[in-house]
Formats: sequence, structure tokens, C-alpha cells
Amino acid sequence: MILHADRQGNPEHGVLHKAIHPSVAYGYDDARELAEVFQNKRSGFAYGRQGNPTVEALAQKVTLMEQGLASVVFATGMAAIGSTLLALLRAGDHIVSSAYLFGNTNSLFATLKSFGVEVTFVDATDVKQVEAAVQDNTRLVFVETIANPVTQVSDLAAIGDLCESRGLIYFVDNTMTSPSLFLPVTVKAGLIINSLTKYIGGHGNALGGCVTDTGLFDWNSFDNIYDNYKNREAAHWGITQIRKKGLRDFGASLGPEAAHHLSVGSETLTMRMQKACDNALALAEFCQQHARVKNVFYPGLKNHPQHARATELFSHYGAIFSIELDDGIDCFDFLNALELVVSSSNLGDNRTLAIPVAHTIYFEMGAERRASMGIPDSMVRFSVGIEDQEDLLSDFTQALSG
Repeated sequence: MILHADRQGNPEHGVLHKAIHPSVAYGYDDARELAEVFQNKRSGFAYGRQGNPTVEALAQKVTLMEQGLASVVFATGMAAIGSTLLALLRAGDHIVSSAYLFGNTNSLFATLKSFGVEVTFVDATDVKQVEAAVQDNTRLVFVETIANPVTQVSDLAAIGDLCESRGLIYFVDNTMTSPSLFLPVTVKAGLIINSLTKYIGGHGNALGGCVTDTGLFDWNSFDNIYDNYKNREAAHWGITQIRKKGLRDFGASLGPEAAHHLSVGSETLTMRMQKACDNALALAEFCQQHARVKNVFYPGLKNHPQHARATELFSHYGAIFSIELDDGIDCFDFLNALELVVSSSNLGDNRTLAIPVAHTIYFEMGAERRASMGIPDSMVRFSVGIEDQEDLLSDFTQALSG
């Protein structure tokens, strides 16, 4: 279905991919139609910052992948998260968030606090901790499927039940699993975030992010919807406000060329994920048996605290894992000894990438916050690619022989 999504939209001249439309402006023979597009009474394009045919084709693909209602695409994953939260929340609102967050998301939530939005961080692997943090002014619960870099797996199904019973938006970041491994709609997520830069795009050649409304949340019950966006059926109120108050007002628009790269990349998502996950499991098992590795963090290992949960929820265990090197081994020396693996901060590339976590993406958090998240100074995170498995194992063997 995803492979043929562009063609089924009847693109110009029978092409198999949606064309790249670079135009910023869109003309209408009837000015009334232009006004109806602005007023959200008619589908269409008014200005490039708010939408583009190439970008919209990508949004429709992600909606199909996530089995959702509608999606809005942004310039980056962080733009998608930030714009969505700022579009939906107001001063005095409260959100409950997993404490095991991507570093930039954690930084964003600190910024939200300065604007009067309360944030409570909890261990989201236990629904009881989420429930205990819910307040009268709680609007939203935010979790990641698999945490980066320690790979904790949130209590996804139980949190979904909790949010449904309390009338809360359940916002799930599906980046680490992607729609190929897990569908958050199956655990009652109302909103889903994907960093398209990562596995959906897959080639490290374009930035992008997407928010998908699954259609499960009742926007009639949400007081923060502006009257201007209630002129369609209630199911579309939330995604309309995200598009208008988020994408339009903040202007974090994805360009058509990047959208094309991401759309083409998405066609091979399942094949790439299967290969990368198989490689990750093999490398994690190798490191678990190695004398120079103190700890391995990967949901596919039977000693992982949430192994059973990951087995139940995900079709594979993901393509990231982290290791804690044995005492006395310098993480930089180890990284520099790797020949095939690239020292790089991205995720979801076809190439295997590695990064010294405490010294880079989580450096700003400080030692105390890193310790609370289980991130030691010697931790190295790997985003495993689709190389030949024997080549990767050989590279790890020589680098750890030190």
C-alpha cells in the first residue's frame, strides 16, 4: 500500500512518485475558493508555509503507515513536538512525561515550564507512577516507545488505558520503533510523533518530522480548541489547530525536496528495519558476552527489564542499543578504534553510527540528571545499520580487543 500511495493519488502524467512542487503561491480562478481554503471550509493550498502538494503526499503516506486520521509534516521532529505542544497547551496546563527522554525533548519541556506549563517527569515503565502524577489540570501524557539511549520501554498499553479513562491526550513518540515495528494506535494513542529524519527517511539525507492524529481522542472534550477551528467535524479540530497554530504560526515548514527524499526513503522502511534489527540483536548478544563490556542495554536481550513487554508489543526489538564499557576503557579510544562504524549523532541511517552519550547529546543535562536516567560516562550508543552482519561483528571484535 505505501509503495503505491503516490500512484494511487493519480499524479500528473502517470509518474510513480509525486512530483516536487517548489511553488510557494497557489492561484485560484475564483477568489471565493481561495477564501474558503483560508477559512478551512475547503481543502487546498494557500501558501507554502502552510502546505505543499509534495509535502502533503508525504503526510498522507505517514497517515497510512500509522493507520491514523490525518497528519501534519514539519521541518524536523523537534519542530513537530514543539509546535504541537505550543498549539494545544496554555499557561496553567500540566503534562506528565516519561523521565527517559531524548535530550532535546527534555530541553524543550524545560522551556515550556518557563512559559507556565507544568511538567512532571515520571518513570513511564510503570503506569502507577504516571497515574500518581496526574492532576486536575493535566492535559496530556507524553512517552517514547523505546527510550534513547538506555532503551527503557514505556508501559504503553496500560498508559493508553489510563489516558482513555481520564480523558487525556496520549502523545506517543514512535521514532525509535517506527510504524514498521509498532503502531501506537493499538495502545490508544491520540497523537503520534515520528522524526522522519530517522527510520522512515532512512538515508540520512533529509530532516523532517510528522504528527499524526489517530482519531481516537475526543476533541469535543478539550477546552483549548479555538472557535475558529470548529467549523468542521470535531475529529479534525485537533489536527487543524496543530496545522494553523503550530505549523503556520511557527513556520517550521518542510521543503518539497526534503519531502521527496523522505517519501522515497519510506518505501523501503520495512526491509531496512528488519535488517537493522537483526544486526542490532546480533551485536547486542556479542557485547553481552564480551569481557570488556560491563552492561548492554537492548530490549531484545532476555535480561532487559522490559523484554517481555517489548516482545508482546513490537514486531522486532529496534535498531538502537547501548553499552557501558568496563572500568578503565576509554570510550573515545574504543570509538576511534572502530573502522566500519561511524562516530555520528544521527539515528536510523543505513550506516551503523556510534556516539559517546554523556559527552555529546546528553552533556547539557549535567551529571546528576544523567545519573537519574542511568547514563554513565562510559556509555556508547549505537544506531545499527544494514551492513553485512559479519563485517560489523568483525569490527566490534577488533575494536574491543584493545
